[in-house]
Amino acid sequence: MKQIKYIKIVLLAGFVGLTSCDSKLDEPMQLDSGSSFDYTSPEGAKGAVMGAYATLSGKRASDNGDVGFGWEQIPLISVRGDDVNSGGKGDQVPFTDTDNYSYDQSYWMYDSLWKILYERVVQVTAQMNELEKFRAGGVNSQLIDQYVAECKTLRAFYTFQISRVWGRVPVMEVLDQSQLTLRTKDDVMSWVSSQMDESVPSLPDARPNQRTDIRGGVTKYTALAIKAMANLELKNYQGVADATGQIINSGKFTLFSDYYELFKTPGKLADENLLEIQYSDFGVGAGNNVKHLWDFYGPTSWTPSVTGATAGWGFYEPSLKYIKFMLGRNEQKRLVTNVLFTPAGINKIKEDPNFSTLPSWVSNVTPDNDQINNSDRAFFFSGKHYLPSNQLIPGRLSYGSNKNYIITRYAEVLLMYAEAVARGASPTAGSAVDAVNKVRDRANLGLLTSVTADQVMDEKYAELGMEWGIRYFDMVRLGNTAALSYDGRTFTMDKQFLPYPLAQLERIQSLDK
Repeated sequence: MKQIKYIKIVLLAGFVGLTSCDSKLDEPMQLDSGSSFDYTSPEGAKGAVMGAYATLSGKRASDNGDVGFGWEQIPLISVRGDDVNSGGKGDQVPFTDTDNYSYDQSYWMYDSLWKILYERVVQVTAQMNELEKFRAGGVNSQLIDQYVAECKTLRAFYTFQISRVWGRVPVMEVLDQSQLTLRTKDDVMSWVSSQMDESVPSLPDARPNQRTDIRGGVTKYTALAIKAMANLELKNYQGVADATGQIINSGKFTLFSDYYELFKTPGKLADENLLEIQYSDFGVGAGNNVKHLWDFYGPTSWTPSVTGATAGWGFYEPSLKYIKFMLGRNEQKRLVTNVLFTPAGINKIKEDPNFSTLPSWVSNVTPDNDQINNSDRAFFFSGKHYLPSNQLIPGRLSYGSNKNYIITRYAEVLLMYAEAVARGASPTAGSAVDAVNKVRDRANLGLLTSVTADQVMDEKYAELGMEWGIRYFDMVRLGNTAALSYDGRTFTMDKQFLPYPLAQLERIQSLDK
């Protein structure tokens, strides 16, 4: 990441009760819609698209400097799957209730997720309007097409997440909110897919890490991955196979060789990553630091190999069900990566006679020699959200500082493709079993000679656990209420969507209809 100034539009948008669009985003250049600016400048046009990218990692007004997706938003999207439980016993009770499918419309996290995602939709739409002014000013039209397509991709991703959580939601293509109407989830997913069809021809034909103009920026393959996700929600498996097949056939993506390091500093902007939120402390121990608040995921007590590295809050716990599933498959590499064990957690596993004897590699000491101690909040913590203390920049001792947040990666693309073909889609990039075996080979598992749809879902569970609610939304899509009814929970399909936030119901009367 490099620090550059970018255009940020100051907006007032009553529809979603927005407040942060008039806040500073990493000290950007701000201009009102009536302000003058040199719309003949290609560098200015780049500033406009960087304003859209700032919605992934830019500061929010509401939380005194936390950046990008706030600490509460991705966990709220993710917590209802059988791969992860809420930690923090006795704290943030409505978050735990959400994990148990008991929803409180007045809970502040619901309102925060809704507001922040729609703020990002508004901001990106505003940047698109600005880009058209640069086109009118004579800036190369092909470049503007590309920048607009990048904005469309980001906006579609945000809208996709909103609809997966709430179902029927507004879709914003213009800033005139009087034109907004609620659309069903299927309509939203179809819209996302069509937006990506519009965007792909104008986007760079490259991996994100191959871009030299905006390192790690959106490319045609990012858009194709989002298109595949939307079509998966629609159960349009041929559409999934077609989109993911293009990514596979491009030959541009490979799985990062070390699954453990993928989620740490060496995995930043890896050839596997199709979209990630980039953070940086710029390689120095003091001064500007653009970071995610990883504390949410971290162990509440540890003995780090680097003295002084701070612990976390312990609100995000891999489920015992997931851990036993992985042990039953002899999943050493992925389990050691995905789960941080406490001594009490190891003893908890052993209470089950089937797991009374555990492999020696199940340990509360990580491969990087950080010792995870017992906690009042959880038995386990997420290894995918862990950065070893020895990878912290000297002087930057806050939990996870300098760690990126991967959004989607090639392993997910391979497994979406495999599922689509296993469910009847015509192959467009080889067999389903070949796609699965690429993922299994990295995990040091034996290769399969054939694969069923159920086996693909098991592979997705193992590979993508704790990531972006993928497991939860897969089970909802398949109507697998039994999988989500575990450890005393009972899931029914009427619980698939969160209720609209009470604060938004008071603002948006159409949500009541």
